[in-house]
Amino acid sequence: MSVMAEDRTRKEGNPALAKKYVYFFGDGKAEGTKDQRSLLGGKGANLAEMTNLGVPVPPGFTISTVACKEFYALGTKWPHGLLEEIQENMKKLEGATEKKFGSRQNPLLVSVRSGAAVSLPGMMDTILNLGLSDETVKGLIEKSGNERFAYDAYRRFIQMFSNVVLELEHHGFEHILQAKKKKLKVTQDTELNAAALKDLVTEYKAHVKKSTKKDFPQNPAEQLKLACNAVFRSWNNDRAITYRNLSKIPHDLGTAVNVQSMVFGNMGNTSGTGVAFTRDPGTGEHRFFGEFLMNAQGEDVVAGIRTPNPIKELKDKMPKAYAQLEEIYQKLEKHFRDMQDIEFTIEDHRLYMLQTRSGKRSAAAAVKIACDMVREGMINRDEALLRVSPDQLDQLLHPMIDPKVKIKALAKGLPASPGAAVGQVVFSAEDAMEGAKKGKKTILVRQETSPEDVGGMAAAEGILTATGGMTSHAAVVARGMGKCCIAGCGSIHIEDDAFTVKDSSGKTVKVKQGDFLTLNGSTGDVILGQAKLVDAELGDDFRQFMGWADDVRRLKVRTNADTPEDARIARDFGAEGIGLCRTEHMFFGENRLKAVREMILAQNEKEREKALAKLAPLQKGDFKGIFKAMAGLPVTIRLLDPPLHEFLPKSGKEMKKVAKDLKIPVKDLEKKVVQLHEVNPMLGHRGCRLAVTYPEIYRMQARAIFEAACELAKEGLRVVPEIMIPLVGMIGELTFTKQDILKVAEEVMAKRKVKIDYLVGTMIEIPRAALIADDIAKEADFFSFGTNDLTQMAFGFSRDDVGKFLPFYVERGLLKVDPFVSIDQVGVGKLIEMSVSKGRGVKPQLKIGICGEHGGDPSSVEFCHRVKLDYVSCSPFRVPIARLAAAQAVLKERK
Repeated sequence: MSVMAEDRTRKEGNPALAKKYVYFFGDGKAEGTKDQRSLLGGKGANLAEMTNLGVPVPPGFTISTVACKEFYALGTKWPHGLLEEIQENMKKLEGATEKKFGSRQNPLLVSVRSGAAVSLPGMMDTILNLGLSDETVKGLIEKSGNERFAYDAYRRFIQMFSNVVLELEHHGFEHILQAKKKKLKVTQDTELNAAALKDLVTEYKAHVKKSTKKDFPQNPAEQLKLACNAVFRSWNNDRAITYRNLSKIPHDLGTAVNVQSMVFGNMGNTSGTGVAFTRDPGTGEHRFFGEFLMNAQGEDVVAGIRTPNPIKELKDKMPKAYAQLEEIYQKLEKHFRDMQDIEFTIEDHRLYMLQTRSGKRSAAAAVKIACDMVREGMINRDEALLRVSPDQLDQLLHPMIDPKVKIKALAKGLPASPGAAVGQVVFSAEDAMEGAKKGKKTILVRQETSPEDVGGMAAAEGILTATGGMTSHAAVVARGMGKCCIAGCGSIHIEDDAFTVKDSSGKTVKVKQGDFLTLNGSTGDVILGQAKLVDAELGDDFRQFMGWADDVRRLKVRTNADTPEDARIARDFGAEGIGLCRTEHMFFGENRLKAVREMILAQNEKEREKALAKLAPLQKGDFKGIFKAMAGLPVTIRLLDPPLHEFLPKSGKEMKKVAKDLKIPVKDLEKKVVQLHEVNPMLGHRGCRLAVTYPEIYRMQARAIFEAACELAKEGLRVVPEIMIPLVGMIGELTFTKQDILKVAEEVMAKRKVKIDYLVGTMIEIPRAALIADDIAKEADFFSFGTNDLTQMAFGFSRDDVGKFLPFYVERGLLKVDPFVSIDQVGVGKLIEMSVSKGRGVKPQLKIGICGEHGGDPSSVEFCHRVKLDYVSCSPFRVPIARLAAAQAVLKERK
């Protein structure tokens, strides 16, 4: 039966086919499993799985993602039957806990958390202690015999509920709290007594009344409904959307709601809470890693309000609970076959598990954990390859502080996310994002971060927080993003637009907005100024891991490189050739640019050839360097592509200088600039069109290529040049330019008495070329898709101007991703598929690749594998990303 038919039957009253929205877990049994992430969300699915495993989990229920999606489909209204299911499951929860929701004598309190199929730090914050009111708090006091604990729980609930549901800012409550501590001359929340906390409850409620013009809700059933609505709405809040966009997560998954009976870590020194990882998420080391706080609730750890203690110290404080925790974490890792991120609470010596999930980890840790688990027999190589996101590998290639440089740390915090970062200090996420738009590198400095800061964290080079630990929001999100992060740097004191810190001599140093800082996320050192950074070294695990990827992948990976140095870097990263060498980059430089300008200003072919003769030996030297660096691997050389006006001066001052250098009147130069000006230069006189009007340009380049190849061949080096003619849109353009190249090749080889194997092909970057790819294939030895231009021309988007409107297309769902970042498979992809089909219909073995920047995008690499291209080409530092993405494409295809 179709979904629509089932829904119609349900509405007509058939209870057997009624939709199920709520899934219970408790008493060792659960209505779900870990395999139902899309239905229950990751948190709900894993709570169910832990329950079924016999792990001590407080009972509760999960409202499914289906309810969230229907909530939006119905115009933010609850679907029919949801309220009744919640009420039914609340009765089950009351039975499991032997407490009653809203009771004055024995109140049941619950936590409310969101939980999507994919972990989203930008989602709704947790609400703890829901169900408390002026009446139920009295029952909590009677039942626990601890007035201080009860009012501590109540004031926390008011603040969380007011922030998440009533949308009041945290700082209003924090101001009241700080004033209370100052008045009582205490520094820690735990030093406030019952009377002080009771006063805070009164003051918090007054703040709510003043801010919302309504009393704080006292009916627990109303509190729960409002909290569930807040979770559903959080799916589409700004920070959640930002995080999904950054992480390329679909927007139509919806979130589940987890309602779970409360257990209390803030009942005194026999209670506590913590967050831990079954392995070190920063390094991958096989050791239990985490933090805990005594007399605290979970939010105290992850929000960075207090700096917690290392998990190993729990062994001394509560040996029995620690031993049980060790047993459980090992069981969970073995069961889930992955490093787990766990949350726990100890209530009066009794341990409860609140969450387990696959832990976010740095790229270095991801690779090490994957390799270790293969060696331990926990997973196989294919599973290991799928465990690491290709984009994560980019983190491994980021620089670190040059170990040869002596540095002096201004302050030291916790090394929360490895790597190094240099940038100008900013104190808000907005300033970090604004700086990124202007090309500034920034360091985001915060007391602690919250989900609202996600956009700024992504924009910054690194993050520094004054409080929080290795499992705080800042640490976890930074590791997931591959950002350098130092947390819990308690020696810094943050003001509005500066922070102060005492250096090693005791002198107070003030660091203002805009000052430069260097962070060493591997040591926790905060350094004033700009330290020298060097490329990171890749270890044995990385090489082994990439070797496994190479064993699996079919797609070759080349690089885009224009210099011998770039070519060498790419080879070190595993490049199997050059897929794009842009020769126009060789035209810049003082001596070269002068010759190029002489060629442009020449009055006839003879004068142009004279100017080009000055460039020829320089180009030959460039090609020799690149051929040597690639040592026998194929090198695809794109002949001159950009319009000539790009080589001419633009400002009046520059015009005068160039005219003087060339010994020509300024007026003549200005006249030539006006002549060459084009309204739309990207569609103008460039690429092969230059060769049609000035064939001597491509002849010079071809001569330089073949002379370089012949000279190296005589030295015993294997050289494999592939000459690529850009911007071909009709077969005549290719045949016209190709005949000159063939003629030059034969002349040079005959003169040098050397035979070179070479190819002459073309870029497919104009839609018309895709349409007539079968004709073009008759003349071309290979195709290479210039996906940047192909995207530009297929959409009619100017790459230079698209930034003004394209972000709105992505934000409003008109495009899922920026098509200049990831190939538009529906449109541009169809042109590529057509070209492949037509081209290979003429030449079955036609070599085909892509050389646009899409070659380093994992989704685009998977597409290229699927349409059976031979290779992708990308920038040197994205070569490992493409290698892994190509391997994962094979593994996904097998599934």
